[in-house]
Amino acid sequence: QVQLVESGGGLVQAGGSLRLSCAASGRTFNTYDMGWFRQAPGKEREFVTGISWSGGSTVYADFVKGRFSISRDNAKNTVYLQMNSLKPEDTAVYYCAAENIRRGVPTGVYDYNYWGRGTQVTVSS
Repeated sequence: QVQLVESGGGLVQAGGSLRLSCAASGRTFNTYDMGWFRQAPGKEREFVTGISWSGGSTVYADFVKGRFSISRDNAKNTVYLQMNSLKPEDTAVYYCAAENIRRGVPTGVYDYNYWGRGTQVTVSS
């Protein structure tokens, strides 16, 4: 089992940057694929990006390609989300998630079996 805690959210102006972190507990972090999802008010939770257990494979939603970057440090049990060129439509609660069942980096909400509580990101225009 793994517990996830996100940090790094906040208020930023459009065009700015934020770096989210997700710290994981447990000794088997390096066996989990990790994902970032987001949920805006009144909308469904959606996939943002994911990274394989080794860090060798990444997947991005089209709406963040070229702006967001995911990385992980298995020695620190942490996954990061670097967000650049932020837009007001990026405003949402951002969630970190982990899974160790699927092959490859899954993109579905129900593919992930562990979730953090989320961190709020607000982008002002």
